Amino acid sequence: MKSGIVSIKAVLLLLCAWLAAGNAFAQSSTGHWDFGLYGNLFGSREYQVWVPAGYEQSKPLPVLLVLHGCVNGPNLMGEASGFNDVADVEGFIVVYPRQNVTANPTRCWNWQLPINQARGSGEASILAGIVDAVKTGYAVDPRRVYVTGISAGGAMTSIMLACYSDVFAAGAIHSGGMYKGATTVSGSAYALLAGSIYSPESNGKLAWQCSGSPSPRLLPVLVFHGSADATVNPVNGQQAVRQFLQTNDLADDGLDNDSVKYVPTSTVAGQVPGGRSYTVKNYSYGGRTLVQDYLVHGMGHAWSGSTSGLPFTDPQGPDATLITWLFLKDQLR
Repeated sequence: MKSGIVSIKAVLLLLCAWLAAGNAFAQSSTGHWDFGLYGNLFGSREYQVWVPAGYEQSKPLPVLLVLHGCVNGPNLMGEASGFNDVADVEGFIVVYPRQNVTANPTRCWNWQLPINQARGSGEASILAGIVDAVKTGYAVDPRRVYVTGISAGGAMTSIMLACYSDVFAAGAIHSGGMYKGATTVSGSAYALLAGSIYSPESNGKLAWQCSGSPSPRLLPVLVFHGSADATVNPVNGQQAVRQFLQTNDLADDGLDNDSVKYVPTSTVAGQVPGGRSYTVKNYSYGGRTLVQDYLVHGMGHAWSGSTSGLPFTDPQGPDATLITWLFLKDQLR
């Protein structure tokens, strides 16, 4: 129970800090957008970088790669999530790649295609290249690079965590699915409707094998899903939890020996005042929370806690943006 309570308290403390320092923040400079383009043999993608208020070239900052969902893009994703506001206060760089309409007519990341599910290949290689470009162009702490995304971006987040554990210190999957939850377009349609046909344990091993790191490491992962999600069946979130627990079971000692177990070490019930209830399952290993699973009761396919009024957001849920950052910020690669 301790891990979940600490997270909730941390959210409240951070909110209080914002209110107390409001006048100072209002008087200080705000962050700004930079724009970039990265390409390799597999194509090119535009991206936008939110450079936070007070950025200094002499002070390396964490980086958060944020992957939008379908029919979306950097500006809407930034507004819906509110990560830029958090970045201005907390001091981190936010990177928003944009999917090309030529690659997918609805701007979904093509997470279900095998070419994009491997290290150094397809869209995964482009996204990794964007991260490298940001590391070159800005003052970045390479130990504190993170990734998150929603829906198709959430499924793509699983790929980046699986295949680039040497790049990302941790990640958060919102309304997405596990690594290789589907390997065909028709298979992805079924997975969205009813969950993947593949075993999370088998895919956990595939994720471990994809890393390419000489010594794959334990990878903290946050999973966020609504219990009433009719676009991405909530079972996909459960499968992502199981898959990354299996991946971590292999990563801790190279053996499939259940050293990291699919049994929560604590379960916490929460309630947003006047809003939705939620359940948090914590899976701890080695004295820290390795996987954290948020299920928001009654929420559909949405970014939880967003007050932007944009589609695919739900203001009644817990603040997924603050919860995500608080989970990620202290993780080191």
